[in-house]
Amino acid sequence: MSKGAVMNTYQRFPLTIKRGEGSYIWDDNENKYLDLTMGIATCNLGHVPKIVKTAVENQLEQLWHCSNLYEIPAQQQLADLIVSHSVGDQVFFSNSGAEANEAAIKLARKYAKQTDEAKSTEIVTFKQSFHGRTVATMSATGQEKVQEGFDPLAPGFRTLTFNDRDALESLAENPPCAVMLELVQGEGGVVPAHQQWVQDLASLCQDKGILLMIDEIQTGIGRTGTLFAYEQYGIEPDVFTLAKGLGSGFPIGATVAKQHVSEYFSPGSHGSTFGGNPLAVTAAKATIEHIIEADILTYVEKVSIHFRKELEKLAARYNTIESVRGCGLLLGLAVNVEAKEIITLAREKGLLVLPAGPTVVRLLPALTISYQQIEEALSVLDEVFAEAAKKEATVK
Repeated sequence: MSKGAVMNTYQRFPLTIKRGEGSYIWDDNENKYLDLTMGIATCNLGHVPKIVKTAVENQLEQLWHCSNLYEIPAQQQLADLIVSHSVGDQVFFSNSGAEANEAAIKLARKYAKQTDEAKSTEIVTFKQSFHGRTVATMSATGQEKVQEGFDPLAPGFRTLTFNDRDALESLAENPPCAVMLELVQGEGGVVPAHQQWVQDLASLCQDKGILLMIDEIQTGIGRTGTLFAYEQYGIEPDVFTLAKGLGSGFPIGATVAKQHVSEYFSPGSHGSTFGGNPLAVTAAKATIEHIIEADILTYVEKVSIHFRKELEKLAARYNTIESVRGCGLLLGLAVNVEAKEIITLAREKGLLVLPAGPTVVRLLPALTISYQQIEEALSVLDEVFAEAAKKEATVK
């Protein structure tokens, strides 16, 4: 039964976060925690980054909201910034990742109908993917646990096996209008797509006239070591989506498309009351500018290699850790115990980590995490896995 007036939709950790700064947060009892969750890959510059705070404070003195029926200079500036650093040509702004993916789904179907009335409007996604919790994005998601109890699902989606050669054959035999793909399945267990498989998929999409849509909700804005994960695969998506790390915690989503696709979103075809809000786009613009100007991407590349090597050493010491996987600072520890057991032990020792399914511990530190803070995290994880190993030996 729900406690209080808030709907009981979250299995919350027994922790009330009061404030944050950089890689640390404090609870309502002033206990300090090293945060390797960052609001689920949202606060990529850490908590309350000064550069973003200053920009938003300045905007607060000018304008909080206006309708998208008027010109919003900061929105145009952010769109120009994204386009100038990507393969996209135009941007639609929304409030979340689910909305960004919803817009991509609508755009793909509109494109299909406008270019060829007889063309399929089906969209292919992959097992263990996660694309959101609206009716359409939930239906696109390749996880039954997300869909359970919400029948009937929205039609028009086909789910194939991730990283599978047979999936490519199925696409070739029965082409959809679009493919929607995560290059690292975050919620699905921190599983990266295979390089060759993605390149073959992209070639197939080009040959068959299938739109390639990359869901960068969790991987985007530097999380994997490049501004967008697709850059590491040598591909050019027709559409890609952003959210989480885009606004440093301010709600914003973005659907980015090449001109030959975006032109089919004509006036009245899609919209959002709050999408591209002056406050959110100001935060996002400051976030991206700082990541680029401070060369944070080069730092992420270096620090993530170090972190992964140290995690591999940890895995070599403890049989509880079966593998280390991921890309950049989107990392997962596959374990042979329940992930929540590791997460609880870590929290009790002042370290916050997340699950990615029942047996994967997900690590999503700030892109600015220091080497010293990584050592702090590793020290706690060492203690945690030592205790887990001791407990397992006692049970046996």
